[in-house]
Amino acid sequence: MTHANRNGLSRRTVLRGMGVAMALPMMEAMGQSKALASAAGAASGSSAAPLRMAFVFTPNGVHYPSWAPATAGTDYALTETLAPMESVRKHVNILTGLTLDKARANGDGPGDHARSSATFLTGRQARKTAGNDIQIGVSIDQFAAGQIGDRTRLPSIEIGCETGKRAGSCDSGYSCAYSSHLSWKDEDTPMPKMIDPSSVFETLFGTQDRQAALERISRRRSILDFVAGESRRLETKLGVNDRNKLDEFQSAVREIERRIEHARTETGANEPPAGTPVPAGIPRLVGEHIDLMYDMLLLAFQTDQTRIATFMTGLGGSNRTFHEIGVTDGHHNLSHHRGDEAMVDKIKKIDRFYIERFARFVDKASKIKEGEGSLLDNCMIMHGSGISDGNRHNHEDLPIIMAGRGAGAFEPGRHVAFKKETPLCNLYMTMLERMGCDVESFGDATGMLGQLSA
Repeated sequence: MTHANRNGLSRRTVLRGMGVAMALPMMEAMGQSKALASAAGAASGSSAAPLRMAFVFTPNGVHYPSWAPATAGTDYALTETLAPMESVRKHVNILTGLTLDKARANGDGPGDHARSSATFLTGRQARKTAGNDIQIGVSIDQFAAGQIGDRTRLPSIEIGCETGKRAGSCDSGYSCAYSSHLSWKDEDTPMPKMIDPSSVFETLFGTQDRQAALERISRRRSILDFVAGESRRLETKLGVNDRNKLDEFQSAVREIERRIEHARTETGANEPPAGTPVPAGIPRLVGEHIDLMYDMLLLAFQTDQTRIATFMTGLGGSNRTFHEIGVTDGHHNLSHHRGDEAMVDKIKKIDRFYIERFARFVDKASKIKEGEGSLLDNCMIMHGSGISDGNRHNHEDLPIIMAGRGAGAFEPGRHVAFKKETPLCNLYMTMLERMGCDVESFGDATGMLGQLSA
């Protein structure tokens, strides 16, 4: 365990055990030292908590008439699809009018699904080839990681719920890399995403010692057992509030371990595949998988392992099924419903399903105390798709939700209707500036979005 500094505990306090390096959430004993305020970045203002941002991608667009609110402002009515957001509406802004022009064909023919994911965080036109000659641009997360990623152990984290191919053709002549990746290091280097919760857990709390990790897992014991001694010593230095926070945090870690172990049992995973550090722990149900990855994202932010994240809930053009909500048809196929009422009903179920999962995540983030507010208050979380209406394949009026206050920069609780054809990259410029990045342009941005300000 790292030693306490003169102001109390170090913000980088880590509990160590066999194959375990468990970072801790922000506590009162860590204080609001100058070093911490500096690490948080000027964008975080006077708060000692760091500012984070994350981007959640959902595939195939939505049934837009059931998604978009009819009126703007604070008194807007939640639609049928957005109804699950009711309990957290004070924490989110619904954004309409934003556009991804470079996701349009612009003379390049079909392939909207590949373009929707490739362009989503880059704002650049994908290059259509039949092989590996890919060309796009740096995504917003990697743009930020290049400037502020050295402030945390992980410059960024990339997670998802569907695997995909790096090579080959997947959508009308576009490389599979475009459909499979959300985050791009540069114009031809996608950032691989982790889809296995076990791998994410080990990335956050494990060490580089693969053998120690396998031995620990084989004993079927919690990582908390291996840091119990250091944890007890730590508690003697903490006040009541911090002891309660530590207990809540450790309970959350243990719950996630149980869910991963349950997934391993379900899939019958015993030995890890070659090249992977631990046995797989991927839940069979889509909803359980998404929830578990969201919870991993919360732990990553809570322990300040990273401040930048992307979550690709499904591949561009995903045709996965959702048995837990009674939808056994493929999502992509259903998105081409051509007005068929039965298919539309199933699409609306899928759209609502994704919103339910996100609402759960927002609610949990809002209940994690951090300083005088919550973890969510110090976040900018964007949720949306690179396609608006899945049946039309259009890229204007994208279904975008922003959660969090951005450390005081944003005023949530509204439906903000932007002027038609406002570039989505204007939102990215706004977020990058708030993160303290040096940014003169990004994608096809034309400026900042002042309407989000408090």
